[in-house]
Amino acid sequence: MKTEYVRNLHSNYVRLALEEKPEEKRYQYCILSRGGIKGLLPASLRYLDGDAYLYYDITSKQSLVQLHQKGNVSREWFLDFLASLKRLKRELERFLLQEDNVIWDPQHVFQDLENNVFSFLYVPYYQGENQFLRLLSFLVEKIDYEDSELVECIYKMYEQLEKNGVTYLQEQIYKDAEVLEKKREPKEARKTEQGRKTEQGEQQLLRGQEERIRGQEASLSPKDAGHRTWEDRNGMSYGFKKDSHGMAALSDESLSGTSGSLEELEDPAPKRIFGLFENKRARKAKEPERKEEYYEVAGQTLSNYHVAESTEYDEEYGKTAYIRQRPEKKEGVHRLFYLDGRKASDLTVPNLLIGKYKDKVDLYLPDDSVSRMHARILKDQEEYFLEDANSTNGTFQNKTRLEPYERKRLEPGDELRFGNVSLVFR
Repeated sequence: MKTEYVRNLHSNYVRLALEEKPEEKRYQYCILSRGGIKGLLPASLRYLDGDAYLYYDITSKQSLVQLHQKGNVSREWFLDFLASLKRLKRELERFLLQEDNVIWDPQHVFQDLENNVFSFLYVPYYQGENQFLRLLSFLVEKIDYEDSELVECIYKMYEQLEKNGVTYLQEQIYKDAEVLEKKREPKEARKTEQGRKTEQGEQQLLRGQEERIRGQEASLSPKDAGHRTWEDRNGMSYGFKKDSHGMAALSDESLSGTSGSLEELEDPAPKRIFGLFENKRARKAKEPERKEEYYEVAGQTLSNYHVAESTEYDEEYGKTAYIRQRPEKKEGVHRLFYLDGRKASDLTVPNLLIGKYKDKVDLYLPDDSVSRMHARILKDQEEYFLEDANSTNGTFQNKTRLEPYERKRLEPGDELRFGNVSLVFR
């Protein structure tokens, strides 16, 4: 189904092209054009050059794809989403509409950030495939993997939908979600009484060992002072080093010989891993942050040294050799400035989100004319692009307004305007 984003003077629309000329007087077209159905986006049927289009008003709303580009899906968000599905189901039954005609593709599901209301596209007499499985696949990629119950619940939904088809979406999906209704407790509150007693015992053992180390400190040589090992009641070997405050602390050696990670030591409850999520969890565990930090530090260290070609001293031994220093490679960092010269932001991330949704955006612009998620500046290799994020009052590049989700390449000196706030790209 061909999708386009267009705007007029006051509103933004997503436009779907219909493959066949519709029968406008049929019930579903009449009831949809009348509007007022909670949970469905207002729609109108229009014709351009003989082709039929459905226009849906998406002003001030964000698609799930845009909304979760940088954030994870939390348990609270997912429960709100399921509650909206339940309300939508009742509303469709009330107006004798078919649930199969709802477009579940995540790029066609919208949320209003001002009131957190979800809205869906309804295509009368839709003959395509049900896309709810695609929606769950999207959630698999965006889910909060620290919440094992949420992971298990969505995996079960995915599995049951594959097995039972759309009949699973009638009632069972809401019953399976009841396990998530229990509020998530802090990690400390979830520990068992036995776990707390074990932890207290280990802490007492640590304190006793620290006191013995302090008592022996005076008799140790400078080479040995501040470094000792001990064994717990399970035979595990731990290392201590003296820190800057004179207190004994666990060194890196304390992990040698252990069979688990730090997370497992803190929380003995094992995290279940499911087949559908296994690759995702593995990628999460192998994020190359430490590797990148290592190369960054190594690169800074090596940049202070200059390696010259070997010099032959057969006939000219003692002659001064001059080593040509290679110029350092300079990486330009682009920035955004206000018109009065103040710096607004460095463009150091590949996806800079601009708006007034303070907890979600990278560049916070506290102005009433700015949408909560207004625009993005994206980096592709060495080029930067400006993209409108379905803003209400528009995103402008050199006084030219971008269409919703339109993307344009930036050049140094471009004046950008977000609502009433103007910035310059340098």
